[in-house]
Amino acid sequence: MRKIAIYGKGGIGKSTTTQNTVAGLAEMGKKVMVVGCDPKADSTRLLLHGLAQKTVLDTLREEGEDVDLDDILKEGYGGTMCTESGGPEPGVGCAGRGIITSINLLEQLGAYEEEKHLDYVFYDVLGDVVCGGFAMPIRDGKAEEIYIVCSGEMMAMYAANNICKGIVKYADTGGVRLGGIICNSRKVDQEKEMIEELCRQLGTQMIHFMPRENQVQRAEINRKTVIDYSPEHPQADEYRALARKIDANDMFVIPKPIEINTLEKLLIDFCISN
Repeated sequence: MRKIAIYGKGGIGKSTTTQNTVAGLAEMGKKVMVVGCDPKADSTRLLLHGLAQKTVLDTLREEGEDVDLDDILKEGYGGTMCTESGGPEPGVGCAGRGIITSINLLEQLGAYEEEKHLDYVFYDVLGDVVCGGFAMPIRDGKAEEIYIVCSGEMMAMYAANNICKGIVKYADTGGVRLGGIICNSRKVDQEKEMIEELCRQLGTQMIHFMPRENQVQRAEINRKTVIDYSPEHPQADEYRALARKIDANDMFVIPKPIEINTLEKLLIDFCISN
């Protein structure tokens, strides 16, 4: 079983990318579980066709400790298994604790046991590595592979570099490695070339360049992944290609984060050359 966490700047498209990629893996016959690690609890809605899944924390608050796996794990598109960690009541507590509580509960209830025949577990993690809770998948070895969703925008690249620092911090204790960067295009000038250069400096690969396409939004409005909503569309093939690349990937590295001045120079160089 491969354990993967998807990180990236808030709003960069992590949940959309994760769910569409998981749909591609499910189409390939892979058995996948998705653990939503965002208090918004929107990491599985496309796989569940918009079903408002009760989160782990909400279930614990309402039902106490007497919880069964079926209470928090729902079947979605292609036989995927979906759960949402959830978060505290607004203004109270730490959202990162929801991730810790949820993953520990899933382990206690046997969600990862061999008889489940899981090929993949995906953790869709909120934003940057901002606190210990959100770093848990890489800190405690819950995830072994990290993929960072990025674009050619300054803050997205800054977040990607910062996440690489977190990977380096826990590379020895947690054994986590970077599998690559997914460029979720924002149609920035020379975006593909710029992210390829960022990857070169970080010592990793751009595993896929995902073109910007309005069909993604159309599918989301219909509460589906692109592969589910319009399987013949070229964008569905892009997500299939990403799924195949992740499935076949064998390049896992401890990244080499760069200084902020170096990152700014990279951006300036590409802007000037345009």
